[in-house]
Amino acid sequence: MTFDPTTLRRDDYGFFGPDSPSWKIWTAPSAVIGFQRAVVLEHFDPFLTAAVADSRGIYSDPRARLDHTFSYFLLAAIADGRTAIQAAEHLMRVHAPMTGIEPISGRRYSANSPETQLWIHITGWHSVLKAYEVFGPGPLSPKEETRYWAECAIAAELQTCKPEDVPRSRDAVRAYFAEVRPRLCTSERAEEGMHHLLWTPRSNGAGLSYYVGSRMLSLASVALLPKWMRKLGRFDRPGIVDLAIKLPAKILVWGFTRFDKAGLILAAPFIAPMAGQILEQHIKGESPATPETITPAAARELYGSHGSRAVTAHAG
Repeated sequence: MTFDPTTLRRDDYGFFGPDSPSWKIWTAPSAVIGFQRAVVLEHFDPFLTAAVADSRGIYSDPRARLDHTFSYFLLAAIADGRTAIQAAEHLMRVHAPMTGIEPISGRRYSANSPETQLWIHITGWHSVLKAYEVFGPGPLSPKEETRYWAECAIAAELQTCKPEDVPRSRDAVRAYFAEVRPRLCTSERAEEGMHHLLWTPRSNGAGLSYYVGSRMLSLASVALLPKWMRKLGRFDRPGIVDLAIKLPAKILVWGFTRFDKAGLILAAPFIAPMAGQILEQHIKGESPATPETITPAAARELYGSHGSRAVTAHAG
């Protein structure tokens, strides 16, 4: 994924705008904790595990691979429509050749399949909300939460997810997880991926900063995962550790928020350079040419590879 941080918000406010819960939650320091939670639990889906294991991206260059993934989520949430659509199209091109046979079921997998993309999308949006609630300011108001899940469904339009399958409330998300749970499982390759993400070794360009950073984040992110997942993935720990980490993690998140996330931006070159550039531009708060929001459909028509330029932004 290529990204020019000077063009984060050149055209419009993107899909949600400054007053949206998506902007608030995805740019909070707690989102980093939620992101690690998401990429770990994603491995319980055997088809996604097969795609990750066969591509080997998280092993050959973990810093770049995870930085690009986190950056995509940020762009979908806070960038202008042009940048978000171009990032989505790039991601689908990257995923296109990632196909093969899932060894447990013997069925074919595709990284761009609607089911896989929905799993990635929902685990990401749910995890950052969970981290915000536990380590950030706390739960959203009922009105904000309703809007957050509506925005989650809008962001899902950027990928191959079937609109009718996208949950639009917390209860619907719970129902989705209950529906997919029977097909979730672990395996040697799934455990390898989860443990690598929680405790990334000093190899393949990860370096000392990523080695330390993954371990520090795991103290908080593991506390957000259900016990059954932790046991199944062989990374469970005593509940007293979860209790012990909660207050220090909340204080750290508060501290980063108190200083306008400067700590995250300073640390970004060592952990997630592209995401740091996106956050830095976001914090500058520059207004777009048209201070309005736009729909993904309109943005795709304006800026997509095969769209026309006959659609204008609508007020948000």
